[in-house]
Amino acid sequence: MSEAIVASLQAVERIYPAIGKQQAVHALGPIDLSLRKGEFFSVVGPSGCGKSTLLDVLAGLATATSGEVQFEGRSLKSEVPEGVGVVFQEDSSFPWLTVRDNASFGLRRHGFAEPEVKRLVDEALAMVGLEAFASSYPAQLSGGMRQRLCIARTLVMRPRLLLLDEPFGALDQQTRLLMGDELLRIWRDTKATVLLITHALDEAAMLSDRVAVMSARPGRFIDMIETGWPASRDSRNVSDPKFGAITARLWERLRAESLKAMPAR
Repeated sequence: MSEAIVASLQAVERIYPAIGKQQAVHALGPIDLSLRKGEFFSVVGPSGCGKSTLLDVLAGLATATSGEVQFEGRSLKSEVPEGVGVVFQEDSSFPWLTVRDNASFGLRRHGFAEPEVKRLVDEALAMVGLEAFASSYPAQLSGGMRQRLCIARTLVMRPRLLLLDEPFGALDQQTRLLMGDELLRIWRDTKATVLLITHALDEAAMLSDRVAVMSARPGRFIDMIETGWPASRDSRNVSDPKFGAITARLWERLRAESLKAMPAR
């Protein structure tokens, strides 16, 4: 794996200011992170620890209160830069558009010529296994297929950094494992750098080159695990004894932080 750095956070903090009687919330940091070119990086942490805030800052959807955010060596301001794609947990497909028109939406907004739109959309739908459903509408798709559509709509823009915020959180366990295999295949095919936010320790352990564990709010990294999986990995590695060791270490570090984040009983 190349050690070239695609994106980085240096001493980044995010503090939501006080509003009325609500006190300021120190959501994140200070935190440091360097994402290597072509790696699959996951972040786990207790609820409310700032995982999604981390993604928003890295995507340019939120501005860091302090610290430096860079993408491909350039300072990142409050906008999503060219080369960064974001997929959220919520189904963001347009129900009135077909699968093909959903996937081509961003390309047409950016003024791509129709032959190029068709080529890129055909490639993206084939990559996520939806080419046979190009004329279908989202309501005719399963939950996993709609999430693949959202991924395809992001992939057509050829992101070099793909940010995923709990993309499979609403799916059942078996579907999540299979979607994980699809995501790994897409990662290998596109060679994009991937950052995944997830609550599922098994998902993080199965998919990732590295997994970061965050503390309770304000979120900081308290552990960083190199999994050592080959790039050719898939869901069959859940039967590897090393998989159990990784998930056990993740839970060992996360349990105390999750208890801190729980409301007093």
